[in-house]
Amino acid sequence: MNKCIFVFLLLLTLCINAQEQRTTLSFLDRTEFKIGYSGNVIWNNGLTFGAEYLWKEKVKIKDRKRGKRTNTHQFLFNSTLGFTTNFSSKTDTGLFTNFGLTWRRTNKKGKQFSIAFNPLGYYRSFLPETYEVKGNDVKKVFLPGRGYYAPSLSIGLGRLRKGKTLTGRYFNINFMLRTPYNTGTVPSVSLQYGFRFNFKKKK
Repeated sequence: MNKCIFVFLLLLTLCINAQEQRTTLSFLDRTEFKIGYSGNVIWNNGLTFGAEYLWKEKVKIKDRKRGKRTNTHQFLFNSTLGFTTNFSSKTDTGLFTNFGLTWRRTNKKGKQFSIAFNPLGYYRSFLPETYEVKGNDVKKVFLPGRGYYAPSLSIGLGRLRKGKTLTGRYFNINFMLRTPYNTGTVPSVSLQYGFRFNFKKKK
């Protein structure tokens, strides 16, 4: 009988803990939204909007001569929607989206370093006013341009703000490949600076 009571209490404790974790780690707790600038400053500039969903998190504590060093490692699913254009010539205007996985490390001071790999990416280019000629007919092309498979890789730095709706800021260097582009691929490098926020303040 005592063993049965012990097992029952143990299971009850586990259930309570599981319920507390499910309550604490809600969708809003796990999700951060972001908005920022994206471009190369010189000719192409635009905006990005996105979201990051916390998948896994692990805290590592190491003893050092100056005390304990705490680093938090996170794996996040991320998605981004962006728009970029050349405001002067409008010859390279595009809409892009990507989905992937981000690894991010945060130290006890809130400084962050991240690497994001986005194997699922799509870029749609838009050309200026374009016409096509078929025989004697000249017609205006509706939404001229084309689409590309566009995977990307980002390396970034950031800063965490605990307990705030505006949870942090970030600066990334983003490498994107557009393919097939003519007979090969075309690489592009852009800078991304922006802010992350959460509708539910974290403790």
